[in-house]
Amino acid sequence: MDTITIVLVLLLAVVVSEFLSRMLRLPIPRPLLQIALGGAIGLVADFRVTLNPDIFFLLFLPPLLFLDGWRIPKEELVRDARPILALALGLVVFTVLGVGLLINYMVPAMPLAVAFALAAVISPTDPIAVSAIASRVPIPKRMMHILEGESLLNDASGLVCLRFAIAAALTGTFSIYDATLNFIWLAVGGLGVGFVVTWVINAAKNWVARHYGEDAGSQILVSLLIPFAAYLLAERLECSGILAAVSAGLTMGLSETSGQAMATTRVRRSTVWDMIQFAANGIIFVLLGEQLPAILRSAAETVRLTGHHEPGWLLIYVLAINLALAVLRFVWAWVSLSLALLRARRRGVVIQRPSWRFVAAMSLAGVRGAITLAGVLTLPLFLYDGSPFPARDLAIFLAMGVIILSLVAASIGLPLLLHGLQLETNTTQRAEEDRARTAAAEAAIAEVERVQHELGEGKPDADIYVAAAARIMDLYRARIEAQSRVGDDPALARQIEAIEARLRIAALKAERMTIYRLLRTRKIGSETARKLVRELDLMESRYEG
Repeated sequence: MDTITIVLVLLLAVVVSEFLSRMLRLPIPRPLLQIALGGAIGLVADFRVTLNPDIFFLLFLPPLLFLDGWRIPKEELVRDARPILALALGLVVFTVLGVGLLINYMVPAMPLAVAFALAAVISPTDPIAVSAIASRVPIPKRMMHILEGESLLNDASGLVCLRFAIAAALTGTFSIYDATLNFIWLAVGGLGVGFVVTWVINAAKNWVARHYGEDAGSQILVSLLIPFAAYLLAERLECSGILAAVSAGLTMGLSETSGQAMATTRVRRSTVWDMIQFAANGIIFVLLGEQLPAILRSAAETVRLTGHHEPGWLLIYVLAINLALAVLRFVWAWVSLSLALLRARRRGVVIQRPSWRFVAAMSLAGVRGAITLAGVLTLPLFLYDGSPFPARDLAIFLAMGVIILSLVAASIGLPLLLHGLQLETNTTQRAEEDRARTAAAEAAIAEVERVQHELGEGKPDADIYVAAAARIMDLYRARIEAQSRVGDDPALARQIEAIEARLRIAALKAERMTIYRLLRTRKIGSETARKLVRELDLMESRYEG
């Protein structure tokens, strides 16, 4: 009963944070508000959530990473693959080494392996937190796509580094050769498991739907189970469950381009996943706040691990770590950009160097959030010999401090850095969307004509079908919504409505298949396709219901 009460209280706190954010129009991002509410709960409530790291990791990370992989624009991921990989892989290793050594230097009582584990866990960035902060100031679209792609992959690379660091802390040994082989298996195996599991499940699901019909509820439940299936199987095979969840999401996004699911299923499934994302991210930040009072109460004992007596030193360490993260990120981004410009000049391509404010914004946008908290809470409670894991409370405190301070710094600094900068125009996407709408409308008109002839052929009242089809084709040609008058005969009205509904569904399906075809041939992007398919699904769901 206590567990159920705690879950309900956490969900209520997430809802309250959303209401307060909207009603009071507070100039702070919602994650900070959720942390504050969690802190209030931890102070006044007579319960404290004791988190099992393995269960916490399993419950929250697979669905969140799966959804990120599912919804990220694939063509943007391919186009910006080089800077994304540089940030998601190179910057993570650079950060783990640099910040790990810094933490070990500042706090000699924290073993080097634990310092590297803490550095690994604060390496991944959180696009949800960045989006919440940047809602008041528009972030350049390409910058946001790079941040999303980076966060999708650096979650995996950072948590894989965390796994190696924890293993080194538990065993006291570390082999670069074994770690390299292990990393290759973790990466290749994880990506392969995610792809195979998702492909097999989708193939089986589509076969059942084609032969026995489709039920929206079961389809949604299957999509919810896929990330957990991929994660658990990958962990059983001792490869990366994190990468398996990411790969499963990417595969799910690609398989969706077949357009086999019903419109009603897609609409309902999107709503369910939006709710899960909102609730899971919110609960993680509320839990972070709920854990803070207990950790602060033990701050005096924790600070003694650092060799000092004043708790203010903990704040100094948090500031130093955040500064180091920002500096390392700025240096990496600046060097990567300079090398990219140099390669472009060698190819004879002249590219204008972006303003330093963009590079600074990229550095400050490296906000830590849900993945950092989830990762740091997976630090073991005990070593193999039964002794407490060294400096675990200190690592958790510093990670929480980094999350909070990075949120505060970005919420203040990003609007200042981005304000007044000329952002790229969206003319390419608008033109792409216009072309897609035109192609979809042409396909719809052709399909309406075909179905009209098929339905009315050889029937004495064929003119009714012609009239119904003409009205629908007029709507597509004009791309406007208009009400039609069908006369005073109720039976005739119902007949025409049924015919129109069938013709509309045929037209909408033709539109959607054209959109997916344009997406598969890379003539339009994922965001454009998702927007147009969403519109078509909403219209079709009216007639399927």
